[in-house]
Amino acid sequence: MGNIIDRRAFLKVVGGSGVGLLAPGCVLAGGPSGEKDGQIKLPREWAEPPGEFSQAPFWFWNDALTEEEIARQMADFRAHGVYAFVIHARAGLPRSIGWLSDAMIRYMRFSIEEAARRGMWVILYDEGMYPSGSSSGQVVAENSAYRTRAFFAVDLDEARPGTEVRGIRIDSDGKVELREGQNLVAEVRRKKNGHRIAVVDRAASEGRSVIRGLHFLEDDPPRRADHKEVRENAPPGADILNPEAVECFIRLVYQRYYDEFGGHFGKTVRAIFTDEPSMLARGAERGAAAGTTGILEQVNSFLGYDFTEHLPALWYGDEPDAARRRADYNRALRARLEETFYQPISRWCERHGVALTGHPAGPGDIGQLRYFQMPGQDIVWRYIEPGKASALEGGQSTQGKCASSAMIHLGRRRNVNEYCGAYGHNFTFEEMKWLTGWLVVRGCNLLIPHAFYYSVRGPRIDERPPDVGPNNTWWGQYKPFADACRRLCWLNTDSRHVCEAAILGLNDSLPWRAAKVCFENQIDFNYLEARHLWEDAEVGADGIRIAGMHYKALIVEVEPPEKAKAAVEKLERAGRVIRWADLRDEAEGVLRLRKLVTDDVRLTPAARGVRVRHVVKGGTDYYILFNEGQEAASFRLETAAKGARRRLLDPETLARRPVERDALLSMGPHELKVVAQLRQR
Repeated sequence: MGNIIDRRAFLKVVGGSGVGLLAPGCVLAGGPSGEKDGQIKLPREWAEPPGEFSQAPFWFWNDALTEEEIARQMADFRAHGVYAFVIHARAGLPRSIGWLSDAMIRYMRFSIEEAARRGMWVILYDEGMYPSGSSSGQVVAENSAYRTRAFFAVDLDEARPGTEVRGIRIDSDGKVELREGQNLVAEVRRKKNGHRIAVVDRAASEGRSVIRGLHFLEDDPPRRADHKEVRENAPPGADILNPEAVECFIRLVYQRYYDEFGGHFGKTVRAIFTDEPSMLARGAERGAAAGTTGILEQVNSFLGYDFTEHLPALWYGDEPDAARRRADYNRALRARLEETFYQPISRWCERHGVALTGHPAGPGDIGQLRYFQMPGQDIVWRYIEPGKASALEGGQSTQGKCASSAMIHLGRRRNVNEYCGAYGHNFTFEEMKWLTGWLVVRGCNLLIPHAFYYSVRGPRIDERPPDVGPNNTWWGQYKPFADACRRLCWLNTDSRHVCEAAILGLNDSLPWRAAKVCFENQIDFNYLEARHLWEDAEVGADGIRIAGMHYKALIVEVEPPEKAKAAVEKLERAGRVIRWADLRDEAEGVLRLRKLVTDDVRLTPAARGVRVRHVVKGGTDYYILFNEGQEAASFRLETAAKGARRRLLDPETLARRPVERDALLSMGPHELKVVAQLRQR
């Protein structure tokens, strides 16, 4: 496993001293909040937030491009409060503008230079569509050995001699007859029935394990009456578990970007976005298990036991303890992916003065986020919705906290979330605002809406809809919303998160049951990847100290890795561990938590639909309040922080009013407010 990337070099890249971009008329405040006539004086950034904190929407380049239209759309973005964007080449581009062709590079250069001229900033995207890692098939075109590989299993006791099973030939003696490019991983017996199983690794078949392409198969297809997707080209995916294939990908994409636009790196070009790299790409063959040549030895080393005899569990669910064995294997592969894919790209970005951002493939892949200078996650496909259990339950519900927790514990300044993609044409502005509140109250401070479409001509309008920007009916109302997003992202940046509870997570999964109870009782928490306990946290009788945080309670809902057990046991002896599975009920968990951590926030009466994030910035306590629920809520906000002067702030209208400490606060469904409370000195 690699060490955490040195973070000091990136302050200037992710918005530190010297590179903050300002919205029109913005003036940076010179110091912390002050007092005037006994009232709270808010920093000027609250009213006029810098462009550094702008949304950075995916900008789908999905049709014939012109410099005039690019410039017009950029001016339109800026007029509506959007000062950044992700250049995202997308399905619908004409074949004359191929991936990283001279034409594409020319339009990219124009948009970057235009952004610099207009005081905007840019994130580059590292792939022709997605998932990342193949450079739109160019990696495989350079070397066919870099094609995505996988493990396949054949039951030798069931296969007929002289036949072929999943691309694997069985000879007349019932043995595997290896072809060029195929390797026998192991021959083992199933525990269930004693059958002999041969496991072979080989390259994906033609047309399988591909990525989405940039061009429709027809030059200009009509919009389909049945609204099904128009077919597009499908380049072959690359073997991102192979470091040589990844080295080729870096050279073809990242180095090409630097060669073309390096003068803008760390200034107008702030980051490069990698999108859900997948070990099997898309459309994998039936029976394919992620893997590559030689990977089993590394799996065994990571797990601390020989996985060979458990290989059948990857295909047969009736093998003993199959679910756990599969989880172990996948966890080991994700750890390997950190070394082969994320680490070398992260180091390249560090050397070249730009941040790696984007998100991994899985919602709980917090381990891979340590290689992102701007860690991120992905809220799409209606994974999270207002009024649905998914907002608090299931693996997808961990995403907002996943990215913000990684930011804090890794010493990063920003964390991102792609959101709104593929929510459908029935997606509403109200839902977009709700998703924004959902993310902000969990600590997100760089919002990446999916997406602003360059064109909605023909079938483009149905490509992972909707357009949430200029081509939507709500565009005329967008600027106050965009301004509010900048204020909230400013508030979540360079501030201290007040939180004393941590929930233990693994490198590829984060528990949600305890998190749900914490959210509903306004006990804030962060996810702590178990690796921190043996790599970079101080663990003592008073709790866990890491990156300026002091956690006085650790919630354990999943079995810790072997290396973390000593630290967990030390905390347990000090009475600082709550094993969620051992509780009688949720009430006991809340009671034990409140005894261990400072009772920072209480809502009276209880309001289970309201989420609270408490940050301290410039000597002022700010409480972000978001009514995530469907019902109105009225409560008194009790806080441990001292200070009698309070202001209730509306980030969208800039309305503010005094509010007494014992005043009843009322919030409608999906409403977000901020309470500013000046600290007593």
